[in-house]
Amino acid sequence: MKTVFSGIQPSGTVTLGNYLGAMKHFVDMQEDNQCYFCIVDQHAITQPQDRLKLRENIRSLAALYVAVGLDPEKAVLFVQSEVPAHAQLGWMMQCVAYIGELERMTQFKDKSSGKEAVSASLLTYPPLMAADILLYGTNVVPVGEDQKQHLELTRNLAERFNKKYNDIFTVPEVQIPKEGARIMSLTDPTSKMSKSNPNPKSYISILDEPQTIRKKIKSAVTDTEGTVRYDKEQKPGVANLLTIYSAITGESIATLEERYHGKGYGDFKADVAEVVVNALEPIQEKYNELIHSDKLDSILDDGAARANTQAVRMLHKAERAMGLGRRTR
Repeated sequence: MKTVFSGIQPSGTVTLGNYLGAMKHFVDMQEDNQCYFCIVDQHAITQPQDRLKLRENIRSLAALYVAVGLDPEKAVLFVQSEVPAHAQLGWMMQCVAYIGELERMTQFKDKSSGKEAVSASLLTYPPLMAADILLYGTNVVPVGEDQKQHLELTRNLAERFNKKYNDIFTVPEVQIPKEGARIMSLTDPTSKMSKSNPNPKSYISILDEPQTIRKKIKSAVTDTEGTVRYDKEQKPGVANLLTIYSAITGESIATLEERYHGKGYGDFKADVAEVVVNALEPIQEKYNELIHSDKLDSILDDGAARANTQAVRMLHKAERAMGLGRRTR
């Protein structure tokens, strides 16, 4: 049995892209692996946050974890800041990391570009991400393509620590889903669907009303050709809708191309919309049952306790390896 770790920031709307690119795969992984799925709230504060909205987003994301099908009996679901070992090992990983390699991180360059002042945490949060993963002896980290560089840094830091101090960390493998890993914007299908996009028509929220979903997909950018076929270069909008349809239903894109041969975009978009609505409605029902319930608190309390037991064990190994504290064994 392999150990899997992944985390999502509670920094706003969870999109259909988050669900198809990450959360849907989490549900499959919990069956045959030891899984830790974390709400990485300490990563969220690398950018300014409204404290009340952040708390609301943390709870909302926790409810969505369960609503999409994660079973707290099979996977450990918890909030990062409720397991102090993450921040503690994160500092130790900063002491192993080099400024140059942190400055080369693409996301740091993007988020700091053109700003007079940025938080130091924008530079140093990749070592915290490494700590998140290494605390649990993680074998596999499912991530999107945009996080691949950070995972390579995690592997480098683990190997560097093992060589310099003691061979205690498992060097994790990166797993990027082949299908549905990169769902694109509905208004600009050359860009990834993002919850940070100021245009709400560009993304579908997991919690969007059915009629809102239908309107957004109906207005999704396509092209003037009128043919439903997969071509990411010439027809990125249609390719994106085919990817969404395929990722939800499990049907191959070739099958979908054949089904809509000779049909226009109107019928195609209407069917994509209904597929999305039908997939999200049961998730929304479960979410509404959980969001204000004591059950959700119990799940997170139990998850934090279970995560803390494992995390403290690994933290103490790392501290001993570096010579920290007074422990001799």
